[in-house]
Amino acid sequence: MPDLATPGPYGRRPFLLAFLLFLAVQRSVITILGGGFSGSALAVHLAHLPGQYAADVHLVEPRSALGPGLAYSGERPEYLLNVRACSLSLLAQEPSHFTAWLSQNGVQKAAQQFFPRQLYGQYVQETVAPLLTEPAANGLRFFRHATSATAVRPLANEQAAQVELADGQRILSNHVVLALGNFPPLPPTQMPEQPPGFHPNPWAPGALATIAPTDSVLLIGSGLTAVDVLLGLRATGHQGTLTVVSGHGHWPAAHLGPQAPYPSFYHHSLQGLTTVSQVLTAVRQEIRQAARAGIDWRPVLDSLRPDLGRIWAAWPPEEQSRFLRHLASLWTTVRHRSPPQNAAFIAGMLSSGQLRQHVGRVQHLEPAAEGLRVHTRHAGQLTTLFARHVIACTGPLLDYTRIQDPLIVQMRTEGLLLPDALRLGILTNEHGALLQRHGAASPMLFTLGASRRPQSFESTAVPELRQQAADLALHLAALLPAA
Repeated sequence: MPDLATPGPYGRRPFLLAFLLFLAVQRSVITILGGGFSGSALAVHLAHLPGQYAADVHLVEPRSALGPGLAYSGERPEYLLNVRACSLSLLAQEPSHFTAWLSQNGVQKAAQQFFPRQLYGQYVQETVAPLLTEPAANGLRFFRHATSATAVRPLANEQAAQVELADGQRILSNHVVLALGNFPPLPPTQMPEQPPGFHPNPWAPGALATIAPTDSVLLIGSGLTAVDVLLGLRATGHQGTLTVVSGHGHWPAAHLGPQAPYPSFYHHSLQGLTTVSQVLTAVRQEIRQAARAGIDWRPVLDSLRPDLGRIWAAWPPEEQSRFLRHLASLWTTVRHRSPPQNAAFIAGMLSSGQLRQHVGRVQHLEPAAEGLRVHTRHAGQLTTLFARHVIACTGPLLDYTRIQDPLIVQMRTEGLLLPDALRLGILTNEHGALLQRHGAASPMLFTLGASRRPQSFESTAVPELRQQAADLALHLAALLPAA
């Protein structure tokens, strides 16, 4: 029992009354903070659990609909998924769920195609929406709150927490799951104020609306986000000069046609290796061996996907840091690939001269006459570039020491979540339970999605996220009382 003599943040009596009401209802409560892909996937997997449960699930999501989140809410058909449809089922136990949905909507022979992200967002939305209309077959009831959370305040015995919402509501919960997705990137350099023409978040509504067709544009980063921005600019008829600045100068590798699976070589070549160089040597040797047999490198790397978390966890912190400094950017280009038509589009722009590429890291931005000066450094050499608009395409902010969302600030300040030393996300155990200041895992606070990168590094793609959702649903089910 909690220490009911200890005043809560709102005084002793409201705290006591709320807890007594919580006991009287006798239904457990799971509150999921975030209703994008990860939060929706968790809700759907909870609804599909076998058995019977006396529990309610609350989804807190300020966007207009559950499901799409930021990743799949873009309205441009040019923004394509970078994974084939056959690998994108929302349900871990039903691999063909997405392709079946496509078939029901008149799209045949869809398994190997790359579809618009907005279409996938519609699929996720239509999969999660029925949960709100009636209880699931296992007795779980689902409720939606169209707002955001501002605080999570545990009771004294850490068996329940009060979730405070921006609209003034409070949800007393047995379990709270952070499914907050990605946070927008910070500016590449410190600036006292955002200068005109600088676009820190290309995914913000209307972020690129002020770019005229003939304006010069500079993109910081050459990953999948930059590819999407270039596709979007072309779709709006942009004809001005385009420059891309990145530290490595690589674009995402292109997907090939469907390939036969490559057999796993983790157990006989990689298991037990504890340094980056050892793993890199073993992988290169396997790629060379495959090449002699006429096999492309892509299936070789794809065979590692189930074991990437184990490879990462086997490295001590100094080796993980070494990987992040020297190989993470290159790994991203070969691991997170681009649809063939997108890669061909970039190649065509580069060959025509409409797109220029500059290798370097942005050191400083400053306003100039009708635009921005961008100072870069590469191999000790400083270069100054100019553009009317500068767009940050550097990917999401992962460093939880710098995220200023009110909920994150409150939980970080009170020790309810711990950023990891490499600043990749939040410290958790194998179930996604948040580690606390005393080192133990919280019995009621969990997370899934990109925030779990410290444990497995790869924690952003649909196959990994849906498996996290399935595993967490099973773990939560074991904590719920049977009906």
